Order: sequence, then structure tokens, then C-alpha cells
Amino acid sequence: MTLEKLRDFCISLTGVEECLPFDDSTLVFKVGGKMFALIDITDSKSVNLKCNPDKIIDLQERFSGVLPGYHMNKKHWITVLLNEDVSDTLVMEWIRGSYFLVFNKLSKRLQDEITNR
Repeated sequence: MTLEKLRDFCISLTGVEECLPFDDSTLVFKVGGKMFALIDITDSKSVNLKCNPDKIIDLQERFSGVLPGYHMNKKHWITVLLNEDVSDTLVMEWIRGSYFLVFNKLSKRLQDEITNR
């Protein structure tokens, strides 16, 4: 998956904003002000995604391209190596899952504001 395809998919999700809060190369995607995906735009070989803790070990065992979240809480984040043994379809599914993990934790009021924009 290319950086452009990943970015286009992320920003197509409702209420997503992108920013560079840490440095000039770490692109962060947020919903409701909370991060759900991070990618280095200078070396876009992997993406960090929020993940259900119950699924992380299974994904790491099934895919060599799924690693513990780099510089993230390993209990809640994974690093997905793009163009490894993970298809673009799966990456998009996991991005969507990451988005909804974050979105569903937002207040009902904020969820309504995002969906009614």
C-alpha cells in the first residue's frame, strides 16, 4: 500500500483530521482529537494502528508484517509493515477497526457532532 492510498483511505473516514504534532515526518490521523493511525511520511514502510488487545497476539502470530506498536503502548497498538504479507484490503480493514475503537470511546455528544458534520 502506498502512502497516498493509505492517506486517502484515512481521510475518507467521517470526521478525520490529519496533523504533524510530533515532528515534520510523523503524519497522525485523529478522530475527535484522538489518534488512530500514524505513519512516517519520509519512510512510509509501516503504519501504527490502535488494535483490540484481544486480537494483537493472534495477528502477530498469523502475519510477519504485524509487530508490537513501535514507540506505542504494546497492549493497544500494532505496527503493520506495508507491502509485507498483509494485503491492502486487510490494512484498510484494520485502519477502519482502529478508527472505530477510538470513535466508540468518544462521548455520545462528540460522536453525534462528528457524524452530523
